[in-house]
Amino acid sequence: MATVAGTREVRREARKARLVQAALRLFAVDGFNETSVDDIVTGARTSKSAFYEFWTSKEDCVRDLLEEHGGALIADVFAASAEGADHRDRLRRGIARFVRYCAGQAELARLLLVESVGVNPAVEDARHRVLGRFAHIVEAEVRAHGAGDPFYREIDPEVFGRAVVGAAYEATAHFLVDPDTDVEALIRGLCAIFAPSHSRLADDARSAAQADPEAGRRPA
Repeated sequence: MATVAGTREVRREARKARLVQAALRLFAVDGFNETSVDDIVTGARTSKSAFYEFWTSKEDCVRDLLEEHGGALIADVFAASAEGADHRDRLRRGIARFVRYCAGQAELARLLLVESVGVNPAVEDARHRVLGRFAHIVEAEVRAHGAGDPFYREIDPEVFGRAVVGAAYEATAHFLVDPDTDVEALIRGLCAIFAPSHSRLADDARSAAQADPEAGRRPA
């Protein structure tokens, strides 16, 4: 009996995997509004009853995809950022991982950033939770270390977290429109804005001093 039950579960998970792959592909290529449940089950080579075994509607399917696959994205971002040597390095690694992950998983990125927008309140809530978790990672770093870093000292951690996510969101959406975008250049640009290296800040300060040598001697 255990073997039979195990076999059933394997088949069930295989059906769900085919449905997920078909849904992601169709939502990304044809768009959410143009994709029907019939399209998904045809693409997955299975039946409507198999679809409704897992979801109540295509909106419910999108919500589930965002929670599962979007959650995996943020877990990956968190793991990558945790390897950083300090808070700036962790921010750079997190930003880089988010953009690279989305570039490598274009169907998921399109679902998260484009096709899920405004579907219904439950889907919108799931989308905001995914992006909100990314913002929280950034916010936590600034809140913990910003007081000791002049670059972040006057910045509101919550606002900064949302700003980073908004910029990464727009940058990745640009990649989806133009697949020839230089992803690494995009990452460098984002990191230079939100988590510049200490050496870059020192270079900027020297350049400013050379351009206006009297600046440091003027009264505040």
